[in-house]
Amino acid sequence: MALATAETTTSLDFGPAVALSCRECGARSELGPSFACPECFGPLEIAYEFPRVTREEIAAGPANIWRYRSLLPVPVDVAAKRNMAPGWTKLVKADNLARELGIRSLHVKDDSGNPTHSFKDRVVAIAVEAARNFGFHTLSCSSTGNLAGAVTAAAARAGLDACVFAPADLEEAKIIMASVYGGRFVGIEGTYDDVNRFCSELIGDELGDKWGFVNVNLRPYYAEGSKTLAYEIAEQLGWRLPDQIIVPVASGSQLTKIDKGFKELVALGLVEDRPYKIFAAQAEGCSPVSAAYKAGHDVVRPVKPDTIAKSLAIGNPADGPYVLDIARRTGGAVEDVTDPEIVDAIHLLARTEGIFAETAGGVTVGVLRKLVAEGRLDPDAETVVLNTGDGLKTLDAVAERARPTAVIRPSLDAFRAAFA
Repeated sequence: MALATAETTTSLDFGPAVALSCRECGARSELGPSFACPECFGPLEIAYEFPRVTREEIAAGPANIWRYRSLLPVPVDVAAKRNMAPGWTKLVKADNLARELGIRSLHVKDDSGNPTHSFKDRVVAIAVEAARNFGFHTLSCSSTGNLAGAVTAAAARAGLDACVFAPADLEEAKIIMASVYGGRFVGIEGTYDDVNRFCSELIGDELGDKWGFVNVNLRPYYAEGSKTLAYEIAEQLGWRLPDQIIVPVASGSQLTKIDKGFKELVALGLVEDRPYKIFAAQAEGCSPVSAAYKAGHDVVRPVKPDTIAKSLAIGNPADGPYVLDIARRTGGAVEDVTDPEIVDAIHLLARTEGIFAETAGGVTVGVLRKLVAEGRLDPDAETVVLNTGDGLKTLDAVAERARPTAVIRPSLDAFRAAFA
């Protein structure tokens, strides 16, 4: 993908963002709709020159991700634009779940409260601003489900066209949600990795001209939205970092950006510099990063997904090697759980805290329970676990066990007979 010219770049407004930087070789290039380093083809991310920012200035901002606009690649007036304004979701003090698992201090960062009920609204909001900057007229993506709905909703709000792509066997609720906002939903026969390859081809074709693929040619901007999870968690904890956090892994980008967000808060003097551990969670049926971690490998071998956690079903995760680096550097780990363990964890979180998680939330809670049981996670340390989506999107996963306790005639005698 061609980089923006110098003349184009000077007319763009990306706030504190100053360049694209290669994560592998460090080479810098101009801000533009590009995702691969022109020198080594490594992944690009945003480089900044941050202004001085205080806790008080952030707290005075809106109750959404735009309170952190001075730390994101967005214009200063972003809060006044037509967008979904996601973020500032609840950090739930999960005392009941903590007590059941034997943990002293536990919080659930519940991102099901976002506009389309998943954390994907955060990343798409940043991508929309990039699409506007580059003059794109159509917003697109390759998706495992939640992203498709976030893109079509954000496009509708911003007045852009939308065309999204996902595996044809996606959960029905996610297909409906992605379709109801308008635009086009295209089901692809194959896995997410097949979908992603197709979208990469479409970018180079005239059919995809002036299209912003949020997780491909807009990926460096899009990925920065996940940093806002780190910012919010720290602020909601009283401007401190958690001791340990459990993050679900699909592509791995969310985990790497949470780590980046924590490090930025430290560098800006907004939180105390202290150790934290990051644990990565996968479903056993799609656990290439977990397998590499357990084998002591640095290379992640692709797999064919087979799990109910379809939002995490990326068999060739782009950020997998970086997840391994972060887990090892911070003293965390990468672990996986089976589909039955995922379902059990969904029920456990719902029963103890009244939070109905989708399957990805079942993965994080399931991994949390497994790590505690095996003595690999400190039960006395302040812990945060992520729930990234709403269980109403993955009803099939729990339908078999979520049935009426009893069906009776409308009489006291019938009730007594049923529960005697």
